Amino acid sequence: MRALQWVGVNELEVGTVPDPTIEHPQDVVVRVRRTVTCGSDLHLLGGYIPFMRSGDVLGHEFVGEVVEVGPEVRRHAVGDRVVVSSFIACGRCWYCTHELYSLCDNGNRNPAITETLWGSAPGGCFGYSHAMGGYAGSHAEYVRVPFADVGAFAVPEGVDDARALFASDSAATGWMGADLGDVGPGSTVAVWGAGAVGQMAAAAAVLRGAERVVVVDRLDDRLEMVRTHVGCETLHDQRDDVGPALLEMTAGRGPDVCIEAVGMEASGGPVEDAVDRVKQQLRLQTDRPSAVRRAIYHCRKGGTVVVLGVFAALTDGFPLGALMNKGLTLRSAQMHGQRYIPGLLDLMARDELVTEHLGTHVMSLEDGPRGYDLFKRKADGCVRAVFVPGGDDAA
Repeated sequence: MRALQWVGVNELEVGTVPDPTIEHPQDVVVRVRRTVTCGSDLHLLGGYIPFMRSGDVLGHEFVGEVVEVGPEVRRHAVGDRVVVSSFIACGRCWYCTHELYSLCDNGNRNPAITETLWGSAPGGCFGYSHAMGGYAGSHAEYVRVPFADVGAFAVPEGVDDARALFASDSAATGWMGADLGDVGPGSTVAVWGAGAVGQMAAAAAVLRGAERVVVVDRLDDRLEMVRTHVGCETLHDQRDDVGPALLEMTAGRGPDVCIEAVGMEASGGPVEDAVDRVKQQLRLQTDRPSAVRRAIYHCRKGGTVVVLGVFAALTDGFPLGALMNKGLTLRSAQMHGQRYIPGLLDLMARDELVTEHLGTHVMSLEDGPRGYDLFKRKADGCVRAVFVPGGDDAA
């Protein structure tokens, strides 16, 4: 089959790889109908997560059709259209039974790497390096889905692929941000980052009844997309004086919940950004945390900061003093998709959650390297590049 492969730092190519097969009785094989880029993929592409091997297939956010079913699968049959959680979880361990699916004890086939790096291993993730299990990704014609009864979900008939696709990861991650922040009626929320996850976090806050939601970014086209499709306020990270503006919006306190949706390659002010980049290149730190810093500084006293962006290991200049002295709660996680996807599909079926606008560039899988180039450079208004294996419906 054809697949988009990582072959080196900032090098991708479309090649031929073996078709996946049933390896475990709880597996299914899915024919990929649509798969989409994610900002966290850029960390792999740029070599910031050093556990990739040449030939690894990228991609972890997808919708498809079941074409083969393992003998112990009970919830799915050949022909089912499914959206699959990006994180792989067994459904039976202590973490899964507490709905902490991305922390599954059995989803990661290579736990020693992250046990050494972080003290313990999270679950596995499609197409996200050998540190996260070494699973083949979804930027391919077919993909093997382990623990399919736990991680794959039937797509309602009225929800098309373009919308259901984003339940796999982006919408679930955004909803988790609002959930971890306990956003509800009366909450004031600020979100850093107007990419797909940031927009979905803002949309989740709105749907959960927040009194006021504002998204901060530096790209005008993304801020316009937020205003059009989410219907909340925006601030430009460079032209607006964000701190005073947030205080004015919140009676001088600051937002109740600040959600960071950028990750380890965030850009700050000119001096801060230069220092962070030098430290990162010299391996004095692995991550650039400017969006996290802002979320902590601008959150109200006693508020909650939620980190949704992916971070690898170490960061410098973390404002621990502000976090402690302001009495903030800091929460974060990889996405517990199995907890959120069913509810998100219901919202999509009722047209209460719209996501298809995020797929700004739809193209064939063979155009995958070009799609990632557009996505990385944020060129031509690209928020997400969507790949259609086989080229059907590609534009």
